[in-house]
Amino acid sequence: MILPDFDIDAFVRSTLAEDLGGLPGTGGRDVTSESVIPADAMFTGIMDSRDPVTVAGLPIAEAFFRALDPDVEIEILASEGDVVAPGADLMRIHGKARAMLTAERSALNTVQHLTGIATLTRAYVDRIAGTGVTLLDTRKTLPGLRVLDKYATRMGGAKNHRMGLWDAAMIKDNHIAVAGSVGQAVGAARAARIETIIVEVDRIDQIEPAIAAGATHLLLDNMTPSILRGAVTLVGKRVPTEASGGIRLDNIREIAETGVDYISVGRITQSAPAADIGLDFSHD
Repeated sequence: MILPDFDIDAFVRSTLAEDLGGLPGTGGRDVTSESVIPADAMFTGIMDSRDPVTVAGLPIAEAFFRALDPDVEIEILASEGDVVAPGADLMRIHGKARAMLTAERSALNTVQHLTGIATLTRAYVDRIAGTGVTLLDTRKTLPGLRVLDKYATRMGGAKNHRMGLWDAAMIKDNHIAVAGSVGQAVGAARAARIETIIVEVDRIDQIEPAIAAGATHLLLDNMTPSILRGAVTLVGKRVPTEASGGIRLDNIREIAETGVDYISVGRITQSAPAADIGLDFSHD
């Protein structure tokens, strides 16, 4: 199981039900395959990538095909996280044609989406190679798909930031405004015995109050490289530092070279384009 904290079977069932108007046997139908494809027809196909990509999601695609044909023969030809060239074969399938064609779109949508995230993530990771900085993802994920989206960033070489609102406190400007001050907000989080307390600061003069109050991690938001360098010097490794906001492929290297420990990028999940991956009938 590649995702022990994610119910792949439930995801597959709900996705197929959405596509078929219900699950098979409960009224769900693929009217095209039922009307065009003989019931005893078999399908052999190759899933391949048309672009250079970082692979993610093939075991989930496999689950879609197996859900509709438990006897399908599947050979996965690339490992999760592999960087492959255009034209690379990713999966070979042989099974009942109706089932394979019914599952095709759901399987491809998932692999295209997750591989797209992994590929964009890998591009960011490669840009900061050698700097010692770790790329983090964010909570900017598709609703209901956070575990999958964050799995894909790991395949691309990033590290998961907090998974949700439950596993760390992140005190941002609106929290501070309502609480009254950085000190009051951090103090309340400490009183609640929260172990990880991340504080977002966008000005140098907020750093000392945040650390003094007990912040365990500083998110340096929308700072220029020169200001970031000053902030890192001021922090002096007392707590980890993270740069965030306005980070793109063309500026992430400069930001990494300021000395921060982490860089978080929302666009790797929020704006990653789907990878160009297809499934083609094979006469072999």
